[in-house]
Amino acid sequence: MNTFGFLTGLLTLLIIGLGFPLVIQTERRLGHLWWPYMMGVGVLIICASLFLTSDWLSVIVGVAGATFVWGSTELKDQAARAALGWFPSRAGKIQPPFAKIIKTWRPPHL
Repeated sequence: MNTFGFLTGLLTLLIIGLGFPLVIQTERRLGHLWWPYMMGVGVLIICASLFLTSDWLSVIVGVAGATFVWGSTELKDQAARAALGWFPSRAGKIQPPFAKIIKTWRPPHL
């Protein structure tokens, strides 16, 4: 019996499940303007998974990178949910480098 697919699915579910608190806490502490950096980290993690020789490690790292990319697309929506009062918000958020330029960009949306 080959359990690779089954265990990969379970690990994917777990890692994506950890992505929800990642999005909530990133928006709460840093703000939605950090989305390009979060996306860049995700793409770098995905690229790193290409060079791993272990199938298990490659799958885990690739799914973690994809979770960061997905999270970057959710930051703006999370900011809207926090503005509605669904989640706690914080006033003293840290502005990212190049915040003025990032404000002119349209954030990605899935």
